[in-house]
Amino acid sequence: MAAVLKDPVMMLSFVNTQLRDHFPSLEELCASLDLDRQEVEAKLEELDYHYSPEQNRFL
Repeated sequence: MAAVLKDPVMMLSFVNTQLRDHFPSLEELCASLDLDRQEVEAKLEELDYHYSPEQNRFL
């Protein structure tokens, strides 16, 4: 999984899939997978994607 999290595009796909299929929020995903939420958001901001709590995905 470490390789997936290094590439922003792969991370976007992985995180959005996990949010859609398994987690009701980014906080729960990060807690469950031991990820730093700020690091996840910063990495995806490189692609100009931002977390939408209402849609529970990065847009």
